[in-house]
Amino acid sequence: MTDADSTAGDAVDTATAPAGDVATRLESLLTDTLERRDAAAFVHVGTPRDPGIRYCRSALEDVEGRSTADRERTLTAVAFDGDAGEWIAVTAADASSHPARALASRLADRVDGGTVLTPARLPHDAALYLEEADFEPASTDVLERARAAKTPAERERIAAAQTAAAAGIRRAAALLADATVADGRLAADGEAVTPAHLRTVIDEGVVAAGAFPAGNTVVNPDPGHAPSSRDAADEPLRPAEPIVLETAPRGPDGYHGGLVRTLVVDGDGGRERRAHVGATQSFRSAAAMLTADAESVTAVEADLEAEVRAFGFEDPDAVATRVGGVGLEPRERPLAGGDEIGPGSVVRLESAVRVDGDRWLRIADLLVKGDAGERATYLAAPSRSLEPRALLEE
Repeated sequence: MTDADSTAGDAVDTATAPAGDVATRLESLLTDTLERRDAAAFVHVGTPRDPGIRYCRSALEDVEGRSTADRERTLTAVAFDGDAGEWIAVTAADASSHPARALASRLADRVDGGTVLTPARLPHDAALYLEEADFEPASTDVLERARAAKTPAERERIAAAQTAAAAGIRRAAALLADATVADGRLAADGEAVTPAHLRTVIDEGVVAAGAFPAGNTVVNPDPGHAPSSRDAADEPLRPAEPIVLETAPRGPDGYHGGLVRTLVVDGDGGRERRAHVGATQSFRSAAAMLTADAESVTAVEADLEAEVRAFGFEDPDAVATRVGGVGLEPRERPLAGGDEIGPGSVVRLESAVRVDGDRWLRIADLLVKGDAGERATYLAAPSRSLEPRALLEE
């Protein structure tokens, strides 16, 4: 597979691509990219767990007007014929041979060899089947770029997953609001409140709201968002210390939410209050910034950090911010550096402030960058208050 010009030749303006539905948007970007790269078709192969396959299959559902739920567990090969503007799909249930081999054969009947564009992570055997049919695979990131801006239907699916995330966090807040202190530890219903207990409570709330936890619920994550609390899963939590609750559930249609709240039981103010004011102010600033114009991930992260530091957190290691797209993955484009947060993007914004030692205050919400002239808005979520009971008053 060649990839020397995998992105250099793909400089398509995704902001101008139609956003009515997945099929319209994706086909527009594919047609333009194939023409620019002088390629015959786009091909992808993978299981339904692959976000790229899920996205292509969403386009197929839009085009064909039917569900592909009956193919949920089968290896799938899809292609978009740029000249004809048509999709081809083959699954293991459809073909007697490997789906990629069957797809390559069908594609060879339509076009006379040449370059086909594929994701860089195309399975090796699929690339060999394409070469066997006289095609030359070359990598492209067109799928990732197409997914960076969400259609109205995708935004609704993300909002539904975020509603489930909020349900999970509120259920944990309810437990903490009624918690008592015994021997310097938090207890509820006569049992110690532990990270493992809170994770279970959050996940139960997510499931009751119709989504799947997907293994993304974490209590007191480390700076890299790893589930460090598993190392102390059964260690009782303490009053007056920040408790970070993080979840990114997946809805039944595959789209994720993303929510982080920090709660304190019987807090005495101090540094965490100041950190909380700085973090919440940073979210207001970011929304105003993204209402005014499209911005890069780096620029928004820097703005979040500057707002927090304005409240006196000057230590270089005291503040951490992170911005990234949310959709069929908990983190996807726009993801880093110069990636632009353009119209239609849904991004997870997080501000984190070190309170003391290894204890952090973290808040994260999902923000939708509207179309030109529209205000950037946060998806509905619980209060950002540190007080558990405040999350139950909405």
